[in-house]
Amino acid sequence: MKPLRYAVIGGGINGLAVARQLLLDDPDVRVTVFEKEEAVAQHQSSHNSGVVHAGLYYEPGGLKATLCRRGVELVKRYCEQNALPYDECGKVVVALGEEELPRLDAIYRKALANGVPDVEMIDAARLREIEPNCVGLRALYSPRTAIVSYGQIAQRMAQEIEERGGTIRLNAPVQRVIERGDQVHIELQSGEMHPEAFDSAIACSGLQSDRLAQQSGDAATPRIVPFFGQYYVIDEAYKSHVKGLIYPVPDPRFPFLGVHFTKRIDGQMTIGPNAFISLGRENYHGDRFSLRDIADYLSYPGFWKFASRNVPATLRELKTVVSERIFVREAARYVPALAEVGVTPAVRGIRAQAMESNGRLVDDFVIRQSSRVTHIRNAPSPGATSSLAIGEHIVRNLIRRD
Repeated sequence: MKPLRYAVIGGGINGLAVARQLLLDDPDVRVTVFEKEEAVAQHQSSHNSGVVHAGLYYEPGGLKATLCRRGVELVKRYCEQNALPYDECGKVVVALGEEELPRLDAIYRKALANGVPDVEMIDAARLREIEPNCVGLRALYSPRTAIVSYGQIAQRMAQEIEERGGTIRLNAPVQRVIERGDQVHIELQSGEMHPEAFDSAIACSGLQSDRLAQQSGDAATPRIVPFFGQYYVIDEAYKSHVKGLIYPVPDPRFPFLGVHFTKRIDGQMTIGPNAFISLGRENYHGDRFSLRDIADYLSYPGFWKFASRNVPATLRELKTVVSERIFVREAARYVPALAEVGVTPAVRGIRAQAMESNGRLVDDFVIRQSSRVTHIRNAPSPGATSSLAIGEHIVRNLIRRD
């Protein structure tokens, strides 16, 4: 019997996790990963905060909640098995005003429902014990929230895939996935057809997921709308002012968590990210733009419906984009001693946010399957935390559910 053949499109952390899981579950399968760049993990897998999210915010029972909690377990184990750094530095979600307390309570209830370990609600005195320079009325404390380098994890997974007999084809951007009978064919953007046919394909193409899906016969929506988030590294002399992670209470009307303090696995302390519409899906340095990407969202009715409902949040975020000082002071509401700290621009991430035509941002993960092709259509944060669990879910529950 011929071994099954799988194509995985996308060499980011989710695509690599799927490919690895295929080889783990059946060492005899043949797996080819198609990656458009000259190396794996060149996009969001290496442009993020490195937080291993514990599962505080996500709707109980949804894919995000389920796969995040499973993902934490798998990421921690993977780091231990591969001698990769994993730091349970802990996290506080801080309420500054009375109006935020009901929202904080709601997060606490979700955290308990999701089985987040050791989470607790703390008062101002306990908060100062954990983060001596932080101010707030109350906080939610998650001591098991951790940080890692997802770039290092992805690089190790790529090595493991090749060690297990998989193939990673670099500089191979995929134009579309074609189902013909009981086979799947991969057409590259050059027009070349990959010479080997496959039994199944899994598309994990992140910022390009909607385009590849539509070109391969899937629905046009949800559409990816890119939002960038800028991070800054604070002056090293002040990094000890924050011990772990300090987050604001998120506004449920807006999908982003707000500017916060994040300890990095290299020991540096960052502030960020803000969240604003990006001038390109892959504009990581902020110094160029893509007319195609801009036209895509400006011509999309959903974008304008979303924008009209979020004018106050847009203006707030715009201030942090145009002014570095305002950006810093936004975070310093939680650590006043850092109001004037010097900062250096660091990594910029771009969130591949799926948006419906009615302007609704898709909150949960979206994994859509036809007979032989599976598309990840939405996997923003906690997508990296959940990556190994996403791979497990797709391989064991979807493409091998029989």
